[in-house]
Amino acid sequence: MKPITAPDLPAGLEWFNVDHPPSIRDFCGRVVLLAFQTFACSNCMRLAPEVRRLRDEHPNLVVIEVHSPDLESGAATGNIREAIRRAGADYPVAIDPAWLLRRAFGVRDWPTFVLIDPAGNLVGKTAGEGLYERLSPKIDRLTREFEQRGQLEKGPLQSGATLETEREGTLYRPGKIAADNPGMRLFVSDTGHHRIVVADGDGKVLETIGSGTAGDADGGFGEAAFYLPEGLVFDEETGILYVADTGNHTIRQVTWPDRRVITIAGTGLAAPSPGEGGPGTSVALNAPRDLALLGGHLYVAMAGTNQIWRMDLATREIEPYAGSSREGLVDGPLHEAAFAGPSGIVTDGEALYVADAEASAIRRIKRGMVETPIGHSLEDFGDLDTIARMARINHPVGVAYRNDSIYIADTYNHKIKEFNPATGWVLTVVGSGDRGDRDGLSGDARLNGPGGLADFRGLWYIADTGNHAIRVYDPVRHVVSTMVLWK
Repeated sequence: MKPITAPDLPAGLEWFNVDHPPSIRDFCGRVVLLAFQTFACSNCMRLAPEVRRLRDEHPNLVVIEVHSPDLESGAATGNIREAIRRAGADYPVAIDPAWLLRRAFGVRDWPTFVLIDPAGNLVGKTAGEGLYERLSPKIDRLTREFEQRGQLEKGPLQSGATLETEREGTLYRPGKIAADNPGMRLFVSDTGHHRIVVADGDGKVLETIGSGTAGDADGGFGEAAFYLPEGLVFDEETGILYVADTGNHTIRQVTWPDRRVITIAGTGLAAPSPGEGGPGTSVALNAPRDLALLGGHLYVAMAGTNQIWRMDLATREIEPYAGSSREGLVDGPLHEAAFAGPSGIVTDGEALYVADAEASAIRRIKRGMVETPIGHSLEDFGDLDTIARMARINHPVGVAYRNDSIYIADTYNHKIKEFNPATGWVLTVVGSGDRGDRDGLSGDARLNGPGGLADFRGLWYIADTGNHAIRVYDPVRHVVSTMVLWK
């Protein structure tokens, strides 16, 4: 059969991580993988570790990501640039708002992956889970074949461009925050930098955990690698920090004084289905986003399967705990209830409270039942302070507990809200509701998509994700300030 030549890359696309618009001819002698996806697609993000594994094991492979925004906000250059940085994409990225490339390659859905051989011919298309297992043997075969012909270019591709991932400050999209009050330490998941920053309450950086390069490696603090870590919880009894390594679909454990990071749950690949549980490192997880400790168990907000999981810290067995895995807002017995992208979890010592992001709801798990104090349906969201059953929030991704109240990172409303289960009231404590970056009186302050918060020394430390900063709320003086990190 005569080979089919791959269409060239059309003019007029906006490119990132390259110094000039490339052509397919520029990649002659290399295997090319075109990844058609969008940063707003959770399935696309879940396949990112498999793409990274292909690149790690095939150094001559060229990955080109083609982003086809489906929403107006997704087409904004600033949003794309932030998404590239957060994903740690250090390969060419094309923006295809008119779907020129999608039509040229006959791509209808995302994520879809197109493989091109070193001669510029189409090898085939694939989509869905199990990407690595399907493509790795084909890339091996093409590499051997063209190397024998003397037609294989070796070594990494040099673009000459300044990568978007190199244009970052001290923090980049910090996702969650946890406190070690006895040890006077704050832990910040510096999500966009793929590391954990340890600081004191005055902003002095005590140390960093992780190399800062996206990866999946255990080891010492400088050698270990994370990929988009989010949820954190510190066990004051054992001195262990647990990390929801969201992009790697794993749970990591950080210990002192040996200063080591090890994986205690997850295989590194996204689970295609919820699974039945088992020994921690033998069970595939799917986008764990936050963690809570209660009664010898580590509870996991598993966004990718719309469930809450739990791990027995004595046996290291992990299993589904609550949620049928169907996306929805359904109360009832643990395994009949339904969640929608749970992204935050905390305990008051008896019940678990869950920030159910896609349902714009706060769920409570108590005595084997799931109930919804705040929230109405997957389509019902807003910004209304009142009695819980009538209140509205919008895509909350973080929750914390203090003095009998649940504090909510009301992410899309750019606020911090307090929910008192005893009185039933929901009230804004930080934020005007307008997205921005402004300190001052708590009602006038502006946040930008806060992702998490922690009570530390009587102050609230807020991971102000969109502002790449840590904000500090003083509940006595009712003022907000920005913490400056320094070494």
